[in-house]
Amino acid sequence: MPSPVERPAQAPARSIGVGDALPPLRLTDHAGAVVETASLRGRWVVLFFFPKDFTPGCTAQACAMRDGYEEFARLGAVVIGVSSDTPERHRTFASWLGLPFHLISDAGGQLRRELGVPRTLWVIPGRVTYVVDPSGVVRHVFNSQMRFGAHVRQALETIRAGAGGAGGAGGTRVDEGS
Repeated sequence: MPSPVERPAQAPARSIGVGDALPPLRLTDHAGAVVETASLRGRWVVLFFFPKDFTPGCTAQACAMRDGYEEFARLGAVVIGVSSDTPERHRTFASWLGLPFHLISDAGGQLRRELGVPRTLWVIPGRVTYVVDPSGVVRHVFNSQMRFGAHVRQALETIRAGAGGAGGAGGTRVDEGS
């Protein structure tokens, strides 16, 4: 089985923000399916990072993503959640909550470091959502440890606003600290 997060050796690590291209990633989800970001071109991608399965805030955020999933799917978006939990724990979490989207294990924090996902108070893994347009460009970044449902609302608003054009121009970054 491939590593949950694989990157081409030649690709440099860097933080990404609005206007940056999502780097090529090869991810293995909780069910063993391989997700390659290059194969997602032509579709919106909602890539959300959360601290830990089964915690109250992360459960609320995962349920909000689940409840918005039908609308994401209608808009042609792929939803991918990432935390440091193991694939086994993700499988249990997904089954328990009926989550229809990919959950990626980033046990060593490589993907978080690669994309520059900040920590809260230097110790808590960040809760950040990236919305990537069909051309592979980040159009929105939302960083809030406490506003779980806002991650879904802002992602949907970004996709709806950009769906009328060629992926939308510009973009937004919202950092609420925590």
